[in-house]
Amino acid sequence: MNYFEFYQIPESFLPDEIAIQTKYYALSREFHPDFYTLEPQEKQQEILEKSTLNTNAYKTLSHVDRRMQYILEQHGLLEEGGQNDLPQDFLMEMMELNEQLMDLEMDFDRLQFKVVADQTQEIEGALKASIWPVLETYESLPPDSQKEALLQVKNYYLKQRYLLRIKESLNKFAPTSDE
Repeated sequence: MNYFEFYQIPESFLPDEIAIQTKYYALSREFHPDFYTLEPQEKQQEILEKSTLNTNAYKTLSHVDRRMQYILEQHGLLEEGGQNDLPQDFLMEMMELNEQLMDLEMDFDRLQFKVVADQTQEIEGALKASIWPVLETYESLPPDSQKEALLQVKNYYLKQRYLLRIKESLNKFAPTSDE
């Protein structure tokens, strides 16, 4: 079952966080396996499955990146292979950052580290600013417009994943940069 349907909330990239938490706690009480120990094995199994579904739904819907990935997967937009191509201009910009990272690996320079970290943060900020209006209006869009919005969100999501790898590489230098 779809997590949004299970929680009886509309599919949204920016759902009501309190509603998610409230639903999670209510269903946790309702489907707690300890309350069904005297029930037949089939009923116990059903409750265990619903309890697990509730936990998985909460873990996914309460985390912005997991929720975004989940929605994109539900619409068949995140696939293995070439379906997840990034725009060429973005890749060229990232190639420059990657080259600077390789230079840092060979010869660490505190100033260059700060430049790369700042550039990465700036790109990430610009990406978030550009996608925010799409995330805010997604739920109220007509179905045809939602399809276009989903493609924009997919593009953003893939770029974010790429930037995350760059940030992880930068984090390797963090102890060195304090010296």
